[in-house]
Amino acid sequence: MLDFSRRGLHWEAVLPAERVVDAGRWFAERGFALDTITGLDWLAEAQMEVVYDFFHPVHFWRAAVRTRVPRAQPELPTLSEVFPGAAWHERETHDFFGIRFVGHPNLTPLLLPEDAQFHPLRKDFTP
Repeated sequence: MLDFSRRGLHWEAVLPAERVVDAGRWFAERGFALDTITGLDWLAEAQMEVVYDFFHPVHFWRAAVRTRVPRAQPELPTLSEVFPGAAWHERETHDFFGIRFVGHPNLTPLLLPEDAQFHPLRKDFTP
C-alpha cells in the first residue's frame, strides 16, 4: 500500500497493455469504479501512456493502472465491456492523443470535428 498523503493513491501498477482488461475486471469484482482515463505522450521515448484511475466508493481507496504502447501503433483493448463509462473516456483519449481502443463500440470523435486529422495533445502537434 502506498502512502496516500504523498501520492494520492493507495495502489499503483504498471502493466502491459494486454493485461488492462484483466486489471479492470479485478477492480470491478472488488467494488471499485472507474474514475478517469488519461493519456500521456512520451515523445522522446516514442511511447504513449494510458493511466486508469479507480476508486472504491465505500472504503475511499484510490488506485491507478498505467500502461504504455508504442507511439507508432498506439492501441490497446477497450475497457468499455467491463466499465461502460470507459467508452466516453476512451473516445476523449482517442480524440486528443490518437490512442486506439480496440473493440470499442463507437470510437468516433467526441469533441473534435468528424473530419479532424490531428490529435491536439500530442507533443508534436502544431496548429
